[in-house]
Amino acid sequence: MSTAKKSYKRITTKSLVEMKANGEKISMLTAYDYTMAKILDTAGIDVILVGDSASNVMAGHETTLPITLNEMIYHASSVVRAIEHCLVVVDLPFGTYQGNSKNALDSAIRIMKESGGHAVKLEGGGEIAESISRILTAGIPVMGHLGLTPQSIYKFGTYTVRAKEEEEANKLIEDAKLLEQLGCFGLVLEKVPAKLAEKVAKSISIPVIGIGAGGGVDGQVLVTHDMLGMTHEFNPRFLRRYLDLHTEMTNAFKGYISDVKSQDFPSEKEQY
Repeated sequence: MSTAKKSYKRITTKSLVEMKANGEKISMLTAYDYTMAKILDTAGIDVILVGDSASNVMAGHETTLPITLNEMIYHASSVVRAIEHCLVVVDLPFGTYQGNSKNALDSAIRIMKESGGHAVKLEGGGEIAESISRILTAGIPVMGHLGLTPQSIYKFGTYTVRAKEEEEANKLIEDAKLLEQLGCFGLVLEKVPAKLAEKVAKSISIPVIGIGAGGGVDGQVLVTHDMLGMTHEFNPRFLRRYLDLHTEMTNAFKGYISDVKSQDFPSEKEQY
């Protein structure tokens, strides 16, 4: 049975572990700019992820691979300036930590020093254990990411659900336990069967945040632009749209264009 919810003035990595222990679900959404981050923080979000999904959402790339470390630092800096309450986790982009633990540490240090972010997130399990360990030795909090790992999309060849087969499912469980042992404070599970995700969440003490991983995990994350309906081409089963901003914004823009063309805007009350 869950205990009474604790009120946190500021969410930290320790807060998230306590929230899991108390049975309180963790809310997490993405942000890449000051204005969106300010709204999310004021609304009471627990965690903002400055995701490498900015590569898709903000820059229009097909995958997350093209975004650079400098660009991630720019987005993260914009977010950090807006927040007063939530934890800010920043993705290390593709090519900045795989295969070279020194580069991984250098990349993580740059994120922390130049953006002011509170933690970094890396995709992968045992294959990046050395990079994770090296980052942690510098006192930098690390969140893991297993299941569908978008930075490895060309390896997988598809964005379909991962770990449906026993061998891959067993490896995912092993990797999750390894990430906990290494010292990660949390873990994102993306697009894995709900029963497997729940099993993982129950097998480790650190919080598991799901995206397309069912309700048996410790929290949920979505891309903000998707859940607000600003994007409309992306329609996975796990996505719940809370608004249809694509339609509302389009109508607002058309109204503005019409008012300018007809000279209805600005009116006498809207000028000096």
